[in-house]
Amino acid sequence: MTEDRRPFVIGVGMTTFLRPSSSQPYDVMAEEAGREALADAGIAYSDVGAVFTGYVYGESTSGQRAAYRLGLTGVPVQNINNNCATGSSALYSARQAILAGDAECVLVLGFEQMPPGALSMVYNDRVHPLERHIQVLSQHFELEAAPPMPQMFGQAAREWLRERELSASVLADIAVKARKHAANNPRAVFRDALTREQILASPMVFDPLNKLQCCPPTCGAAAAVLCSPDFLRKHGIQGRVQVRLAGQVMTSDTDSSFTGRADTLVGSQVTANGADRLYAATGIDPRDVDVVELHDCFTINEALAYEGLRLCTADGLPAFISDGEGSYGGQVVVNPSGGLLSKGHPLGATGLAQCAELVWQLRGEAGARQVEGARIALQHNIGLGGACVVGLYERVS
Repeated sequence: MTEDRRPFVIGVGMTTFLRPSSSQPYDVMAEEAGREALADAGIAYSDVGAVFTGYVYGESTSGQRAAYRLGLTGVPVQNINNNCATGSSALYSARQAILAGDAECVLVLGFEQMPPGALSMVYNDRVHPLERHIQVLSQHFELEAAPPMPQMFGQAAREWLRERELSASVLADIAVKARKHAANNPRAVFRDALTREQILASPMVFDPLNKLQCCPPTCGAAAAVLCSPDFLRKHGIQGRVQVRLAGQVMTSDTDSSFTGRADTLVGSQVTANGADRLYAATGIDPRDVDVVELHDCFTINEALAYEGLRLCTADGLPAFISDGEGSYGGQVVVNPSGGLLSKGHPLGATGLAQCAELVWQLRGEAGARQVEGARIALQHNIGLGGACVVGLYERVS
């Protein structure tokens, strides 16, 4: 019989997310999150056999710079950049290392010290990694004066609303929910409640996406400690609920991404492909999921993810939003942290911040935003270019 080496998440940590103007240096933030995760796990840095780090805006070996603040033990440190899915990609690599028997305990660090404003190219003397995406956008849609990301997701929003004959207020309701949930998250950037009318009255970024339907540039760090079942038996904190990473799938683009539809261009099919593989591999049904942290970089992406993650059908999606099925008292609680829209989106840290929130939820440690009786959690993190990571966590009594 093959040994079950599915890893446990025994420690998590996260800084408060801040605007770029208030940010600490990336290595300071990473150290704070890493130390919190190690303390949460009840182990020392010397117990860690490998470190995986994720960041987008930074020089090569920034991960070593961050990890060295925790100790100089000579363990391998790997740097990962997968755009907005960077944090969960680092988590995916850590899980693979444990499954393969290459490490018994791994620290994952995600951090980002972001510049203000919309995402932009750092190197202008070479081919743009999203060149094919931009070509499809220009061939099938009329380009407008806006950054590429809002244009792609804005076109997806227009397409989605037009085909369902819906008004833009449906998407604004997603942002209302995000702020409502973030009110109970002291580590979120934006915690003030907003009405639908306030969201729709905010400046237009790319019709129909207002400023308050787009996630803000944010700085911060998050961390997780993963270990094998054998390490847990030897070193784990006794008497505490443990959380196992039951399954994880990473996908990238297929031909369907570039057929001329805006929704597939921004990853709707990539999400669905990953989710279907994940449910099949774990035997967990989407109806069994209690809490979700998904990638709501724009309100439309949350709407698309509802269907891609099989939380509802295409026909039932508008009612899922309007009836509050993605909030407390509904079918499943989506983004109790406030999501990227309200908690913030420091690219390299986002996937690990999602991980931290879900671990707290499954342990019953989420305070005022606790999802009652949560036992199964779903994570979704996507980066155009492209990568999508979906994972399932389970509470182990």
